[in-house]
Amino acid sequence: MKVLVPVKRVVDFNVKVRVKSDGTGVDIANVKMSMNPFDEIAVEEAMRLKEAGKATEVVAVSCGVTQCQETLRTAMAIGADRGILVETDADLQPLAVAKLLKALADKEQPQLIVLGKQAIDDDCNQTGQMLAALLDWPQATFASKVVIEGDKVNVTREVDGGLETVSLTLPAIVTTDLRLNEPRYVTLPNIMKAKKKQLDVVKPADLGVDVTPRLKTLKVMEPPKRSAGIKVPDVATLVAKLRNEAKVI
Repeated sequence: MKVLVPVKRVVDFNVKVRVKSDGTGVDIANVKMSMNPFDEIAVEEAMRLKEAGKATEVVAVSCGVTQCQETLRTAMAIGADRGILVETDADLQPLAVAKLLKALADKEQPQLIVLGKQAIDDDCNQTGQMLAALLDWPQATFASKVVIEGDKVNVTREVDGGLETVSLTLPAIVTTDLRLNEPRYVTLPNIMKAKKKQLDVVKPADLGVDVTPRLKTLKVMEPPKRSAGIKVPDVATLVAKLRNEAKVI
C-alpha cells in the first residue's frame, strides 16, 4: 500500500509572528520555518503503518517555494521514502493545493492519503475535505487512532460529544489530530540519509492545474491588546460594572 503525505512549510510554532507594517500579511523575512505540526503527526503515522507492515511506500509531497525542499528532507529524515515538490511562487490557497494533490494522486495512485487537519498559519482546515471531494474518496477528519484492516481503514475521530469510530473503504483520506501520536525525534544519521533520497520537482503547469488565487486578502492586523483587569470590592459593584460599563448584562 502506498501512502501519500502532504506537508506544509510554515512559521515555526515557537515564533511570535509579526504583521507587516503595510498590513498585507505576516512578516516571514529571517523567521525560522518548519514543518506544520499536524503534518509532522501525519508523517509519523504513515511511518508507523509502514513499520507495522501495512504500508510499502511513503511519499511526502509539498507545494510552494523552493525552500519547501527543506521540509520534504525533514519528512524523509523521519522516514518517508521519497519526496515530490510542486514548485511555485504563487500564493497557494486550499482549493489550489487540493487540485495539485488530486493531480499527484491520479499520477501516483496511493491507497491512503494522510495529512494534517489544518496548517497553523492560516488555520483553514479545508484542504483534506476539498481533496476528498475532488477525488470522490471517503474521508475521516480529526483522527486520534488509525487502524488498517484489509481493504478498510478504521478511524477513531474526535467530535464535540467525545469519540466516533468510522470505517472507510480504501482508497481514503485521513486528516490527523494532535492526539493521534507523538512524532519521533529526527536523528543525525537519518538527516544525512535523507539528503540522498529521491526528490522530484514539478510545476503546477506540468500537472495541468491553475493555482491563481480565488480570494484576495484585504488587510491583516494584530488582535487588539487586552486591557488590564480590575478588582472589585463586592458582587454589587461587579454586577454594576458588567451592566453599565461592559454592557454584557
